[in-house]
Amino acid sequence: MSFTIVFLLIPPLRRLAFRIDFVDKPKVDNERKIHREPIPLTAGLAIFVGFVITYLCFVRDDWKQSAAILAGSLLILVIGMVDDWYKTHGKELAAWPKLIVQLSAAVIVYSSGVVFYGFHNPFTGSDVILPVWLQFFLTVMWIFGVTTVINFTDGMDGLAGGLSAISAVTLFVVALAKAQSDSAMLAIILVGAALAYLKYNKPPAKVFMGDAGATLFGFLLGVIALDGAFKGATVLSLLVPILALGVPIFDNLFVVFKRMMNGKPIYQADASQAHYRLLRSGLNPKQVVLFLCLINTCFSLTSIILLLLTV
Repeated sequence: MSFTIVFLLIPPLRRLAFRIDFVDKPKVDNERKIHREPIPLTAGLAIFVGFVITYLCFVRDDWKQSAAILAGSLLILVIGMVDDWYKTHGKELAAWPKLIVQLSAAVIVYSSGVVFYGFHNPFTGSDVILPVWLQFFLTVMWIFGVTTVINFTDGMDGLAGGLSAISAVTLFVVALAKAQSDSAMLAIILVGAALAYLKYNKPPAKVFMGDAGATLFGFLLGVIALDGAFKGATVLSLLVPILALGVPIFDNLFVVFKRMMNGKPIYQADASQAHYRLLRSGLNPKQVVLFLCLINTCFSLTSIILLLLTV
């Protein structure tokens, strides 16, 4: 259902984007703008609608958690679309509104009970419950961090959508293995939305999801991991959701560290991500996307192997 809704919504929203000039315009002198014609930025709205309708039809979760997830998703979408609108008019939205809204969305999810409480210690057979302040900090930082890293990877046709699909499939398998039906449903809804988007975003892209779609994917992946892979995790399986999102997380940790070392703001966009570095090394865009998706698949398979270990 999510695949069908997103697939059918993207074409009319694409036409609307051209009419209202909601398009990403190319810039010849900008290394990050590798497309050469205006591309609509409305796929994020289609992804949101597809996710919400399918979620309401099939997920029978606690009403409080459902409301929190949907409210947080709406906040992420709105601030993302505002940011995209600014960019289509040659402006930059300040970092602090995005920071406040994304953190607020994470806090809403935390308040609903989707929390990283701790982990199971197999050596003592007991659960390690973290202090409440640490639960709050780790939960909010995880959701905010994943929201950010997926957005940072959205710099090449098919890349963010492909990595999100691979990560969502991994979290789906993990949720099934742990008999967590609601998390599995959330993950497979996201897989359908990502695959529909990729039908239009594969090189050469006909549509972009913009910051709205990329941050929405990141937000939902972060929530799914918290409600599934992190729940009841052992010491070793804490690595499972981190590896499931391996390429975005490790690449952007490197990017953030490099920006800090160079005295640049963390949110200042540049061409330091892995996909730009690989592009400069001589690979073409399709090769870069396939290579990074292959690496993320390897990370994901490793995470599933870790899940099967009893330590």
